[in-house]
Amino acid sequence: MSAVLPTPAVTETAPATVSRGYWATVFARVKRDKVTMFCALVLIALVLIAILAPWISPKDPLATSMLKRLAQVGSDGYLLGTDELGRDMLSRLIWGGRLSLFIGIVPVINAFIIGTILGVMAGFAGGKLNTAIMRTMDIFFAFPSVLLAIAISGVLGAGIFNSIISLTIVFVPPITRVAESVTTQVRNLDYVEAARASGADALTIVRVHVLGNVLGPVFIYATSLMSVCMILASGLSFLGLGTKPPSPEWGLMLNTLRTAIYTNPLVAALPGVMIFITSICFNLMSDGLRQAMDIKE
Repeated sequence: MSAVLPTPAVTETAPATVSRGYWATVFARVKRDKVTMFCALVLIALVLIAILAPWISPKDPLATSMLKRLAQVGSDGYLLGTDELGRDMLSRLIWGGRLSLFIGIVPVINAFIIGTILGVMAGFAGGKLNTAIMRTMDIFFAFPSVLLAIAISGVLGAGIFNSIISLTIVFVPPITRVAESVTTQVRNLDYVEAARASGADALTIVRVHVLGNVLGPVFIYATSLMSVCMILASGLSFLGLGTKPPSPEWGLMLNTLRTAIYTNPLVAALPGVMIFITSICFNLMSDGLRQAMDIKE
């Protein structure tokens, strides 16, 4: 009688899980957020339209015709009507997006670079340097951003370059405060103390261990300021402290069309609609990015 050999037990192995990096996880969460993706696509479309303005603009945005002034939306040859000087509104909105987006984005980028540098220096060094930088920033916080932008633009004079300078100065203090706050929290973490104990110099610690944790929150905060910058830039142009006529810019167009609000309100409201759409897209996209980057696990 032959012995029956036991059959080896078959064990089921669980499928291996693929771990994703932080930024891959953030990108995957952003792709699932339909509102954020839609707003990002709208902003990309606006930027592309502004870049391609010389090729897609149907008419010369500066060509006037007093016989066709304040034409209604949908008029023959003028899809969005004409302004108070008979200029094609569609062409002026396309070209106006160039200046409006430029003045709305560049100051925030400048303030992001300057504010991050100042905030990291203040937060990492501490002591007298922190006091000097942050108390200087507090002086600017004593004034509302709108009044500060108007005051600086009034001193510098009207013009695109001066508007960029004034708006950059307005947005440096809040970005510096956020960068300083995050840096202060990061500088006392264990891996920073370990790098300091290993003999790494301050520049290496900041570049390798601090900036990676600071840039994310500061970047998200900076994107939320772009909508505010768009409104402030348009407000400066509306007050005559920004873009000079006859250059098309949405804020300046609102100013020149304010007298037509009773005769042709739809045409007069078009630049405001573009400002509103762009600002709300920046806000919603910023909220989506903040939620995507807030990974608890």
